[in-house]
Amino acid sequence: MSTVNKKNRNILIAVIVVCIIIFAIFGYLFLKNLSESNSKTADIPKFDGLEFKSKVKTRYATQFSIYKYKGGYAYIDLIDSDKILVVPKDGKVPKNLKDDIVVIKQPLDDVYLVSTSVMALFDSLDILDRIKFVGTNRWYIDNAKKAMDEGKWINAGNYNAPDYETLINEKCQLAIENTMVLHNPEVREKMTTLGIKNIIEKSFAEEHPLGRTEWIKVYGVIFDKEKEANEVFNKEAKKIEALKNIEKTGKKVAFFYVNSRGNVVTYKTNGYVPEMIRIAGGDYIFNNLGLDDESQLSTVNMSMEEFYETAKDADVIIYNCSIMAQLHNKDDLLAQSPVLKDFKAVKDGNAWCTTKSMFQQTDKMGTLIEEMNEILTDDKMEKDELDYFFRLK
Repeated sequence: MSTVNKKNRNILIAVIVVCIIIFAIFGYLFLKNLSESNSKTADIPKFDGLEFKSKVKTRYATQFSIYKYKGGYAYIDLIDSDKILVVPKDGKVPKNLKDDIVVIKQPLDDVYLVSTSVMALFDSLDILDRIKFVGTNRWYIDNAKKAMDEGKWINAGNYNAPDYETLINEKCQLAIENTMVLHNPEVREKMTTLGIKNIIEKSFAEEHPLGRTEWIKVYGVIFDKEKEANEVFNKEAKKIEALKNIEKTGKKVAFFYVNSRGNVVTYKTNGYVPEMIRIAGGDYIFNNLGLDDESQLSTVNMSMEEFYETAKDADVIIYNCSIMAQLHNKDDLLAQSPVLKDFKAVKDGNAWCTTKSMFQQTDKMGTLIEEMNEILTDDKMEKDELDYFFRLK
C-alpha cells in the first residue's frame, strides 16, 4: 500500500472515530434530557381535563409549590400539609379529585382568618374586604385595626374554640389556620364535618425570612392578585440582596422574651429569626441551640440561669414584645428579671425592644432586616427608635 493511501486511510479512520464519539455524546445528552424531562413531567400533578402550563418559581420559600394550568386553574401543594385546587370563576371542578384536595372557587370571599401572620399579606394585596371573620381582636396593622374598630369583621373565636354556629350561619367559605390548630385536631375534624373548608399555612417553617414573605404568592394565586404579590415580594427581596455584600459586624445578638413563669423563650439556631440576624451582619448568640429537637416549634424554653450563662456577653439584646406586654424602658426590662442588669448589652446601652406589630409584618421581612443592620452598625448610638425596634433607655 502506498504511503499516500495509508495516510488517507488513517485520516478516514480518525474521522469515523470522531463522528462516533460525537454521536455518542449527543445521544447521551439527548437521552439524559429526555429522562429529566420525563421525570419532571411525572412530578406534575394531573387532573381530568386540565392542561399543565407552568410551575411558579420560588426563590426562598420551600414549604409550597404552585402549578398553573390553562384556563386559570392552579394547584397549590403545601408541603406536608394541605392540597388546594383553585378553580376560576365559571370554571368546572375536574372529576375524580382526591378526597384530600381543598377546592377553592373564585372569587373567594367570607374568609375566616385565624393565622395572624397572614394579615399583613392580605393588607399588601388590598384584599382585607375578603375577610369576614377573625380569630382575635389584637391586630397591630393599621388597616386591620381600623377594620375591627369599624365593625367590619366578626370575631369568630380563636383557633381552639371557633364559633361554629356563626361560621355556618354567616357562610364562611374558607378558614386559614396556623399550625397551632394541630394541637386541637378535633377542631379541624369538626370543621370538615360541618362543611367548613380549612387550610393550615406553614410560613413559620421557612428557614429563610424571605420565604415567609414569599407566601404572598400563595394568596396572590388564590385571590387572583399574582401581579401585586410579585411586586410586594420583589420589593422586599431587593432589600435583602442589597445586604449580601455587607461586612460582618462580629456582634453577638440575643433575641428573647420572658414568659409568665419566668422562663426565657428564645429561638432555635436554625430558625428564621437567627437567620435575619446573620443576614443583618450579626452573629446569633447560640451556636447549636435546639438542633436536635425534631418538634415543629421554632422556639426553645430555658431557665433564666441557662440563658444568662451564654447571653450575658451578647453585644446586643433584642426583647420580643410581640407576645408579652410591651416594654417601654430599661426599668421594664429589669422587672422581667433583675439579673438582666448584669448583661453586657444592658450596661452598654444596647438593649432593644420590638414593637407589638413586628411579628405581624410578614410582608416587611426585608425592612426588618434592614433595621437590624442599622442597630448593629449604630456604634455612635445615634439612633434610638426605628419603625419596628426601639432602644430601651
